[in-house]
Amino acid sequence: MSHDSLIDSSRAWLTVVATFVASGVTLGTVYSFGSFFDAMAEDFGTGRGSTAVVFGVTTFAFFWLSLLTGRAVDRFGPRPVMAAGAFFFVIGLMVTSHANSIVVGYFAYGGGAGMAAACAYIPMVATVGGWFDRRRATAVGVSVAGIGVGTLVMNPLVTWMLDIYTWRTTFRIVAGAGGLLLLACIALIDRAPIEVGAARARFGEAARSPVFRRLWAAGLCSGMALFIPFVFVVPYAKDRGASASAAAWLVGLLGGASVVSRVGFASLSERFGTFRLFRFGVVLFPVSYAVWLLAGSSYLMLVLFVLTLGAGYGCFVAVSPLVLADRFGVVGLGSMMGLFYTTQGLGGLIGPPVAGQLIDSTDSYRWPLATAFLFGAAATAILFSIRSNARGGLDAEPVSTV
Repeated sequence: MSHDSLIDSSRAWLTVVATFVASGVTLGTVYSFGSFFDAMAEDFGTGRGSTAVVFGVTTFAFFWLSLLTGRAVDRFGPRPVMAAGAFFFVIGLMVTSHANSIVVGYFAYGGGAGMAAACAYIPMVATVGGWFDRRRATAVGVSVAGIGVGTLVMNPLVTWMLDIYTWRTTFRIVAGAGGLLLLACIALIDRAPIEVGAARARFGEAARSPVFRRLWAAGLCSGMALFIPFVFVVPYAKDRGASASAAAWLVGLLGGASVVSRVGFASLSERFGTFRLFRFGVVLFPVSYAVWLLAGSSYLMLVLFVLTLGAGYGCFVAVSPLVLADRFGVVGLGSMMGLFYTTQGLGGLIGPPVAGQLIDSTDSYRWPLATAFLFGAAATAILFSIRSNARGGLDAEPVSTV
């Protein structure tokens, strides 16, 4: 088959399936950390702030290592990168299950699960972008929906397993089953017919772009707010009388809302414009935290919070690759996405541990929630300082004549 005939073909959709499953396994596991939180903190005898560092290191490793894996998929193709992800996923969780101190968890879970997610998400989404032209927005939306489905499934599943097994045994079960699914994904994915692999790294180009710098700043502010509930909404709900299963479903619902949001917003991007939708998604971040601040002990208000944040989160994830592709093109998109998502790594590293320290020192969630609200508002303000075109997108980056 010619390269042109492979674009938007049934073969292209196998790459979507592989990306959906791989991101669901790796990030569904990472985002189920809140369900493990209490058991790990009790076993290691650590406070909320120290235990939250495990999640912080994981998200930092995920997004910052994506700088390397995004470039690696541009150069070597997706199969070697996916194989590395499967290896680190299994090793990281297995070593964590034998850890005798929280510090080992920082390196084993943080490095292993973080590297696995770095291999299975951003570089694979970039690969999907090279397989599609006419249906790129829908394909990317379906691909990134795997994170939401993984989050929806993994939190209740992990909570159920924790009722039967220890957290250590649960990690071992997840490592075995997840590793097998990631190996299956290697057979489904392949290098895109659009030759993104020949592209040079585009880090310097991004750093010189005023628009990219503002997008990066907005991403950092949003990341400071985004990851707090993945660690703390489950303990918050349990502290206020919710059962363990009901609390776990909050993160599951956040993931479920993001599934609908990812597919829906990606498919709406052609009608309303990629950047216009992206801004709308980020607006939902401060709106959601206003709901949590008012929630108190109301479980229904917490449900409203996670549904609102999940919708904004899903929009952010689904539409940001399209915004970058509009502005910079699909060639070398892996390195461009890797650089943009370092914002989320910093946000994940700083946000939850700082929130945990504030909760430990004040015995209240109010201050970390108010801070998250302010960071979401700052992200919104930065995005509204960037002009969109008449179609609601960003124009292509001007070519320098100097």
